[in-house]
Amino acid sequence: MTESVVTAPASAPVREVAELMRERNVGSVVLVDEAGGATAIVTDRDLAVGVLADGRDTGDRASDHASAPVVTGSVQMAVEEAAELMVAHRIRRLPVLDGERLSGIVTLDDLVVRTGDVELAHRITTDITRAALPEFYFHHRGG
Repeated sequence: MTESVVTAPASAPVREVAELMRERNVGSVVLVDEAGGATAIVTDRDLAVGVLADGRDTGDRASDHASAPVVTGSVQMAVEEAAELMVAHRIRRLPVLDGERLSGIVTLDDLVVRTGDVELAHRITTDITRAALPEFYFHHRGG
């Protein structure tokens, strides 16, 4: 788990969230409410596909282009449990809560590094990627 989670207010504009991603070198930002609770997650792909490719205004609220409600894990979860949750929900990033408090985030990279088992890491990565990007794996190419 990565403990330094990049967050932004749910009302933040797309441009601000994109700048945060660039400055902090991350692929996602967890959007939080006034109490600091995770309300949504916006990814670099959400911004590229849902905002830029559609010609949307970068002043739009990021929450309008985010995944909500956000799927979260718990600090008590085992690596395998987190991976199963990610596969089941077809996500590549899992914010982690300690009670109601955002404590960290688990990404595909974290799973690969934490397991230390190359075969398990490969299986987890493949399962999550296939679930998250089915059109990539099942796209019919050619005539």
